[in-house]
Amino acid sequence: MEDQVRAGSRRAAKAPSIARHGRLKTRNPWRSLAKLTASVLAVALVSGTAVAAYAAWDLVQTAQPTVKLESEKVLEGVPDIGAIDGGVNLLLIGSDSRQGQGEGFGDPDEETAVLNDVTMLLHISQDHTHVEVVSFPRDMLISVPGTCADPEDPSDTLSALSAVKMNTVLSYGGMDCVVQTVQAELGITIPFAGIVQFMGVAGLSEAVGGVEVCVAEKIEDEYTGIFLEPGTHTLAGIDALQFLRTRHGVGDGSDLGRISNQQVFLSSLARKLQADGTLNDPVTLFKIAKAALANMQLSAGLANPTMMISIAKAMKDVDLSKIAFIQYPTGYVDGGGAVAPDASAEIVKTALQTDVPVVFDAAANATDSGSAADPNAAPAPETPVEEAPATTDPAAPAPTTTEALPSNVSGQTAAETRCSAGRSLDDQ
Repeated sequence: MEDQVRAGSRRAAKAPSIARHGRLKTRNPWRSLAKLTASVLAVALVSGTAVAAYAAWDLVQTAQPTVKLESEKVLEGVPDIGAIDGGVNLLLIGSDSRQGQGEGFGDPDEETAVLNDVTMLLHISQDHTHVEVVSFPRDMLISVPGTCADPEDPSDTLSALSAVKMNTVLSYGGMDCVVQTVQAELGITIPFAGIVQFMGVAGLSEAVGGVEVCVAEKIEDEYTGIFLEPGTHTLAGIDALQFLRTRHGVGDGSDLGRISNQQVFLSSLARKLQADGTLNDPVTLFKIAKAALANMQLSAGLANPTMMISIAKAMKDVDLSKIAFIQYPTGYVDGGGAVAPDASAEIVKTALQTDVPVVFDAAANATDSGSAADPNAAPAPETPVEEAPATTDPAAPAPTTTEALPSNVSGQTAAETRCSAGRSLDDQ
């Protein structure tokens, strides 16, 4: 049984495996609308065109209610025109809730869980020269701090938990609790977050015009209904969603293999956005912002079109070899039903805390079951491990400017084209 530790709470801890649809702590809707209106009107005034004014009004009509994060106080005074000043930490949460998703994803009355099956951190460096995207396994055991507001009574707090699976935190305490949990694990502040459901992923993939992915071996998954032959496929809408959801059809059928498969998609998306000039194209950026506002529940600091564009602009000139997709290093616990962070996780945390880029060990690909090298792609250039000049103080160690990851930390850069390692029905 997962150990639960009470930490200064007036409420008894609730079993995280039971879904709860409580009220999330939200900002006053009229204040949120006023702030959003002011932001998009600023865009219209800067552009000085009726088209931009209409686009701004359209985005206001699209927006969903937001969630206030405890960590948002660090955003006070941050400008919202042009590329964002400084670094960015943004947590993307993928919910498996069927509510409001239409047919094709199961009965929402039967499958009522609200699990964060995808938890992914986007880190943009302070100088906008490198980006890290860290994926956390859904079955990773983690501690939940005793500071999460109770979604059913925001004036109260929930009990701290220890050794619970990552994907139970959303149903336990909502978006802000997932943010606080990841903050506590990594030792960083995360002022932006968003929750996306099935149709949101489909809408966002359509907004960018689809994503081209390489499939090394046939993908067959009756659970998500995706069947892809080896070769190159351009995926958008439901096809893109099912590619990202498939677990049985890739690698060894585990969630770890699915993360590798998702990194194949995300690295291709990064290459597309830079090659197409999307991050400099206001029309496409508008489509992406509209899709996000319509299909995602965003934190209050992120539910602002100009803030979204500011964050996007911060990534437009990052070298693809400096965009790293990292699977948070874990190892199986006794019984094999869950994983826990291993010693290499400390190296990943240090890189994020000190804001330095990472370099993958080439040997890490040998243990990656979810993806394979593209036989038609030229090898990605190796990124050397750089060290800062030696300090004049002989007693102080020389700081590194690049963090070399151990061989058990899998992932890839956006410059590296990899293929999905499919899994046929015969192997399932």
